[in-house]
Amino acid sequence: MAAYAVILRERDGRVEILLSRLAPRISRAELWTLPGGGVDHGEDPRDALIREVVEETGLDATVGDRARVYSAHMPRSPRDGQLVDAHAIRLVYEGWVSPDSPTPRVLEVDGSTSEAAWRALDDVASGVVPVTAVVTEALVDHQPFRLQRVAAYALVTRLHDGHEQLLLTRLSARAAHPGRWTLPGGGVDHGEHPSVALAREVEEECGLPCSVDGLVGVHDTHFSGTAPSGRIEDYHGVHLVFRATVAEGDPRVVEHDGTTDDVAWVPVRDVDDGAIDVLDIVRWVREQPVDTEREHA
Repeated sequence: MAAYAVILRERDGRVEILLSRLAPRISRAELWTLPGGGVDHGEDPRDALIREVVEETGLDATVGDRARVYSAHMPRSPRDGQLVDAHAIRLVYEGWVSPDSPTPRVLEVDGSTSEAAWRALDDVASGVVPVTAVVTEALVDHQPFRLQRVAAYALVTRLHDGHEQLLLTRLSARAAHPGRWTLPGGGVDHGEHPSVALAREVEEECGLPCSVDGLVGVHDTHFSGTAPSGRIEDYHGVHLVFRATVAEGDPRVVEHDGTTDDVAWVPVRDVDDGAIDVLDIVRWVREQPVDTEREHA
């Protein structure tokens, strides 16, 4: 009985998988497999997997709650110099590591693994990287985690020296699109009214009390990318965009180590002419019909 993990990450537009190379005493030819290993008597399989990933790669992994079960009967399997009739039950979980994790390295001495590395998923699929059957089987079944998230965002504008400005926040390295600018706001917690969530998020990201007004419209986005946890997700975001106002004062990011690292009043002309890199939701909101009665109130 053994437990393994499919651990993926995205780097520079390509998906990579964390693999362990079998030691020469296990396979004379180059052969890579999923990180993981045997479950000890009385040990929870997920605990065993987390332990094995540390031993084989030096990385701290988070493991999902569900696993797929694979069965392999190997009637002439070499073990300790003898051929044995082996039956392997393999539990394969989804796993992920923090985006700022160090380079993988083997910690276990004289174990079954001689090397650990991130390998391009395309190279695994094409056969450039030779892998065990469990890798091939698991990748056929593995699909990125699907997440649908409802969030509320604020359209906050002002006139400054005769020019219209838009309050925007910049995404940090923990976000899926670091360095790009977007509307202030964020996820709606379970049971939380969207306007309450929005006021909370704006104050965390901008440091200013927020008053929420009417709904501008509903925007959505669908993409695959890396979440702040390091997990690759098939992500569908549903965005409720409200008009809002904030109190006087200089905006500043209050929340530390979150997905926002800067906030600023940005000239609308810089958004419209592409001078700053913004998410699609910002361009979308600029295309929405203007409430002329409110604008001239």
